[in-house]
Amino acid sequence: MNDWSIATKDPVLVTGATGYVAGWIVKYLLEAGVTVHAAVRDAHNKDKLRHLDDLAASSPGTIKYFEADLLKPGSYGAAMQGCRIVFHTASPFKITVEDPQRDLVTPALEGTRNVLKQASATETVERVVLTSSCAAIYTDAIECQNAPGGRLTEVIWNTTASLEYQPYSYSKTVAEKAAWDIAEAQHQWRLVAINPSLVLGPAIGGKPTSESFSLIRQMGDGTMRFGAPNAGIGVVDVRDVARAHIAAAFNPDAQGRHILSGHNTSFLEIAQSLQPRFGDRYKLPKRALPKRLLWLLAPLAGFPRAYVERNIDVEWHADNTKSIHALGVNYRPLQQSSEDMFEQMIEAGLLPDR
Repeated sequence: MNDWSIATKDPVLVTGATGYVAGWIVKYLLEAGVTVHAAVRDAHNKDKLRHLDDLAASSPGTIKYFEADLLKPGSYGAAMQGCRIVFHTASPFKITVEDPQRDLVTPALEGTRNVLKQASATETVERVVLTSSCAAIYTDAIECQNAPGGRLTEVIWNTTASLEYQPYSYSKTVAEKAAWDIAEAQHQWRLVAINPSLVLGPAIGGKPTSESFSLIRQMGDGTMRFGAPNAGIGVVDVRDVARAHIAAAFNPDAQGRHILSGHNTSFLEIAQSLQPRFGDRYKLPKRALPKRLLWLLAPLAGFPRAYVERNIDVEWHADNTKSIHALGVNYRPLQQSSEDMFEQMIEAGLLPDR
């Protein structure tokens, strides 16, 4: 049982409020009776905001929209006014981009700087919860082998990603490092970071666009019918990630970084978890693609061969102890996360209903 509660007196800011993780954060806050200041790119896009309006209509909490631009200093001033808690979730999650600096690093880094500098300029702010990633801890699964005890922990920082190799991981690393630099240079508010592994599970409303859904779609649309890459990876349910954000915001003892990962698994095991319920209707992958074949085909598929060497048939392990003890996370089963996600994709028309 938690020894803390969600304070409802003051409004709470959520940046990137229409995002995958943010949607669940907003849901839980509204259900608790909080007034949510939702920072979005277009406050007049009613179609994109409808699912949040529906949440607010059926909850005791209230939602207010504010337009904000990650790259515009001062853009979050109005949205942050009067807020004690700031959830900074807005950051691009893309694997394939034309310009890594423009499309990933600049919005992640400058967006974080702008939000946190605004927090320092807003006297009511006492805590900022940053949505970072395990990508800020590691680049490739093989790095687990060199970690203390063979498991990634919160004390480790990613030192192997770059603009040229795994630029998404690089963007999350530089953004979180900048956040800690800003936090440590002031004494007004406390920074708490959430570092999820691959996030699975259903989205709040609409047709989800997270890269996670692209992966699961390929498992169900026949792209991986001949086999899945046996790449080691961590997985966590989006609902568990959102609950962890809430705890990081309102638990007075929460501090530092927190790995959020419920399962040390692989892409192949994720596909296999879908077999019992959906295997008779969809051509889900049943076996692993040979590492040698993936190595040969990697350039044609747009992947560096270094990724194959460092992740395929390599186990991934992370220590989630801190999230359990400090934030009270009770991780859902992998099969529940994958099945709920797959079923939503069918209902949303992202996969043919067979």
